[in-house]
Amino acid sequence: MKFTAQQIADILEGDVVGNPDEEVSKLSKIEEGKKGSLTFLSNPKYNSFLYKTNASVTIVDRTLVLEKEIKTTLIKVDNAYKSFSKLLEFYNEVKNNKTGREVPHFISDSAKIGENEYIGAFAYIGENVSIGNNVKIYPNSYIGDNTVIGDNCILFSGVKIYSESQIGNNCKIHSGVIIGSDGFGFAPDENGEYKAIPQIGNVIIEDNVDIGAASTIDRATLGSTIIRKGVKLDNQIQVAHNVEIGENTVIASQTGIAGSAKIGSNCMIGGQVGISGHLKIGDNVKILAQAGISKNIKNNEIVNGSPAYKVADFNKSYVYFKNFPKIVSKIDNIVKELKAQNNIINE
Repeated sequence: MKFTAQQIADILEGDVVGNPDEEVSKLSKIEEGKKGSLTFLSNPKYNSFLYKTNASVTIVDRTLVLEKEIKTTLIKVDNAYKSFSKLLEFYNEVKNNKTGREVPHFISDSAKIGENEYIGAFAYIGENVSIGNNVKIYPNSYIGDNTVIGDNCILFSGVKIYSESQIGNNCKIHSGVIIGSDGFGFAPDENGEYKAIPQIGNVIIEDNVDIGAASTIDRATLGSTIIRKGVKLDNQIQVAHNVEIGENTVIASQTGIAGSAKIGSNCMIGGQVGISGHLKIGDNVKILAQAGISKNIKNNEIVNGSPAYKVADFNKSYVYFKNFPKIVSKIDNIVKELKAQNNIINE
């Protein structure tokens, strides 16, 4: 799909400096720009590439003053970075604007599907499923019985949603995500063998949630595992049964959250964090990467380490960790001196 510089400028409410009919059909970094590509410049550190790039069109700030001639056509906007982001959103909308139903697929007679849907090949939609308007379900996806999905959701290829799950509006669920599988619940019998505890709850995902590829969210034993509105989950995250994640919390890759943990709103959790079960993490908490959380965390705290503790205390302690061999050597010398002095006194 091709766009002219003027068409892009109209979308971004910008001004063209150069050829308004210059066409682009792909995106590129400014240092890798080629004929027919669109790029942007927002960081002054990359200014030199503006005079070298072969990109056909470049989005720049209005305040930019050229130092010499350029080959690229400019689109001047108030904020190049924000405008480029807006353009990426527009590009995604156009790219993902599929409609209709591919063959083969299976849709239960009792399922209800809204308008302007896209159902990819080999998708399965179970009994009493309710799907809103403008929903895109990509190939090889599975939607179990009695599941509810709101408007404007995208389920990429290979998403599996078990029965009874509830998903709100404007959610994006990436490939390989599994929602509603059994929580990790087992109890030993009189012979010491572990028997599965039935997991009869569900998963509730509220509006405007993004879930990264290959992440898993387990159904509750009783009640619901809940992902509140605005939550953003990275790839490969494990959310166990009966966990609750508060509004607008963001969690990076490979984090594992054990059963019944409660995470507050507006938290930021780094990669490879481990959170023990039945804990309560307050609002506005920041947890640094690879931290191990084994106790409750109050509102607004920043923690690190394993087990995690306040980041200011951790940073002070880390200085001692690095110098620990020297500290031990000094202590040994002091002990030797004290012993020597003690021997002199005893004599």
